[in-house]
Amino acid sequence: MKIHFRDVQSGSVEARAMIEIAEGVMLNEVTVLNIDGELVIEFPRKSFQGKAHRTIYLDIVTFEDNDKRIIWELEIKDAYREWRKTNKKILIYENTTGGSV
Repeated sequence: MKIHFRDVQSGSVEARAMIEIAEGVMLNEVTVLNIDGELVIEFPRKSFQGKAHRTIYLDIVTFEDNDKRIIWELEIKDAYREWRKTNKKILIYENTTGGSV
């Protein structure tokens, strides 16, 4: 599985991943989140309004069982950690003391 990352760093979102699931077939918008210091993988979902005006979510990617989902998540996390070693975060801080930067 080939995984390509794009740095986001907006809130808890660390990066977005594009995964080549077969030769020439890509899965977009896999999100790498940092929640309370732990990496969490979020797969894309489709949302729509139901007849009762409730929002219904449909998973774009489904897994045969939870073990396969966990294996994918672990592979993505490992690939992200390796990618992050060569693509360091650049943090930009605002000056909150009132002086000029």
